[in-house]
Amino acid sequence: MFPLHCRLVPTRILGVIALTCSLIACGGGESNVESGNREGIFYYGNGSEPQGLDPHVVTGVPENHIIRALFEGLAVKNPYTLEPEPGVAESWDISEDGRTVTFHINPEARWSNGEPMSAHDYVWSWKRLLSPAMGAEYNYMLFPVKNAKAFATGEITDFAEVGVKALDDLTLQVTLTERTPYFIQLMDHYSTFAVHRPTLEKFGKATDRFTPWTRVENMVSNGAFRLKEWALNRRIEVEKSDTYWDRDKVRLNGVVYYPTENVVSEERMFRVGQLHYTQSVPLGKIPLYRDMENSPYVQAPYLGTYYFLLNTTRPPLDDVRVRKALSMSVDRDKLNKTVLKGANVSAYSITPPDTLGYYPPQLFSYDVARARELLAEAGYPDGEGWPGLELTYNTSEDHRKIAVALQQMWKDALNIEVTLTNQEWKVYLDSVTQMNFQIARRGWIGDYVDPNNFLDLFLTGGGKTSTG
Repeated sequence: MFPLHCRLVPTRILGVIALTCSLIACGGGESNVESGNREGIFYYGNGSEPQGLDPHVVTGVPENHIIRALFEGLAVKNPYTLEPEPGVAESWDISEDGRTVTFHINPEARWSNGEPMSAHDYVWSWKRLLSPAMGAEYNYMLFPVKNAKAFATGEITDFAEVGVKALDDLTLQVTLTERTPYFIQLMDHYSTFAVHRPTLEKFGKATDRFTPWTRVENMVSNGAFRLKEWALNRRIEVEKSDTYWDRDKVRLNGVVYYPTENVVSEERMFRVGQLHYTQSVPLGKIPLYRDMENSPYVQAPYLGTYYFLLNTTRPPLDDVRVRKALSMSVDRDKLNKTVLKGANVSAYSITPPDTLGYYPPQLFSYDVARARELLAEAGYPDGEGWPGLELTYNTSEDHRKIAVALQQMWKDALNIEVTLTNQEWKVYLDSVTQMNFQIARRGWIGDYVDPNNFLDLFLTGGGKTSTG
């Protein structure tokens, strides 16, 4: 793994670009923005077609945006401070030693079919997430819970030994292995959300993946919105839920998500009034938007790192000297200034600086001379005998530009060839999960504000470890 850049953030973990509703469509017809403003429908550029909508299965950002509309956790984040606030749980108590957390379920919390939510929903859902047969990549989010990791790895098989119990219908007691300051923040991550047991069991075993329970006609959720339409590769529409406990504060009547992998096309959709919001702008257009009078462009930083995975099980990347040479020969400052238009901060560690006051040490720097020495020591002096490498990225013009820049830097600095391969989002996710790659583009946006969230990515046995 080597990181390239990160965005720092004390504000809402959302995306890069927040855009106003002022642009209208060309031509004589009414634009989405105009009709949406009148009808209370928000049109959202969401990047890729989601892999799915099962909170315990999916792992991507496009999925996250939609799931957060459909589901709600025990706690939610304040959009300005990021501090936890009541969600499904109207309150919680933490014991003096910090190891017991008791959640009090809001008696008004309802599923979208009108059924009341209960503490038992969370016991069943967390058992599902942690079940070895589920193979959930995010199961480690619950590893602070007593015996959760042991159950997930098969060391124990009795879920009653795991530290989660329903004391009654509205009281959920969680016992932690040790004090975990960020545990309440984890309750806002979609992997810890409850799912509706009767609906899932109608379509198979609890641990079955991608069953029809997430289809429009079947889905039961508990968030501010419910699923109204899913036209594959075209749009996903959600509508305001009349069973959501805090529905009086929901001002939108619905949200329409457009899956557009091409950032140029998505930006064009915004310009002509098809979208209220796009989470990305083509890199080449950032200077234009910055200089525009009354610009709709807002650079909203977030806690995240853009990096590349190196598959250490495949030669030549099984040699640490090769991995170091690749990382040390990337001029992050130049990449940020030229390709990324100065919108990022060069990163020399996976953890963004000033995460809760933590500044990771810089253990290496841009050093072409040392990179060449390391490559020669590994048996490839001036690139001689180099077997080649393949860099995989998910389809995006901006990802391609970054990959091309790396390809050229490695050629110039080390005289080695690297080929580039782009894959559609779902194929790319599968390639990373199955470790069917040599180098793969990756990005991580903080799920909670703590350095641990980034360090966990490379924990041996963790669900997000894809480097070998």
